[in-house]
Amino acid sequence: MINKEITDRLFELQDVGYRDFQSKLVPSTDAEIIGVRCPELRSLAKEIYKSGEYKDFLRALPHRYYDEYQLHAFIISVIKNYDECIDELERFLPCVDNWATCDTLLPKVFVKHKTELSKKIDEWLKSDLTYTVRFGVSMLMRHFLNDDFRVEYAEKVAALRSDEYYINMMTAWYFATALAKQYESIIPFIENHSLDKWTHNKAIQKSIESRRISPEQKEYLRSLKVKKE
Repeated sequence: MINKEITDRLFELQDVGYRDFQSKLVPSTDAEIIGVRCPELRSLAKEIYKSGEYKDFLRALPHRYYDEYQLHAFIISVIKNYDECIDELERFLPCVDNWATCDTLLPKVFVKHKTELSKKIDEWLKSDLTYTVRFGVSMLMRHFLNDDFRVEYAEKVAALRSDEYYINMMTAWYFATALAKQYESIIPFIENHSLDKWTHNKAIQKSIESRRISPEQKEYLRSLKVKKE
């Protein structure tokens, strides 16, 4: 399937109302929005990947349309070879300019390559690019908060300092999720104010909103909020 055919397919799947809705959700993107819903994009990504004719599309960067970036992210997420997946990510991440595309990147192959992945995450966290850092934090949150959890991973996230809203929001999301899964190991980060003030309070807020945090824990977390000056 050549690239023009792919773009034509996207327009066939267009939902104008959804396009207008998406425009408000992803104000940071410079790409035009067609308005294709995620289930259709996910299905098309699988179709293109199974056809084996996806590489030309993945190399056609930058894309014109936001939906093409979303489709790109969905295709990367189903690549079965780890090294190929990483190569495509390295090519794609510098082009990502919004939280939605960043958070669509969920490579399934990472589940079987935790050791290699942890080393790549270290590189992503040191990037100067907002959405590369956000992606690194996201991967720590999604893959290293259960049996593979180590306090040093949380320390790396806590050490991040940024003026970028989308990095700080992901950091808060990470710590809220970490509190739900690894409370005893994570609560010292909150008690010791290891995060900047905004991220600290946002992590507490998101934790209090979670059903996975007990009422007693929520009450204690409320007492740890930093008051606005």
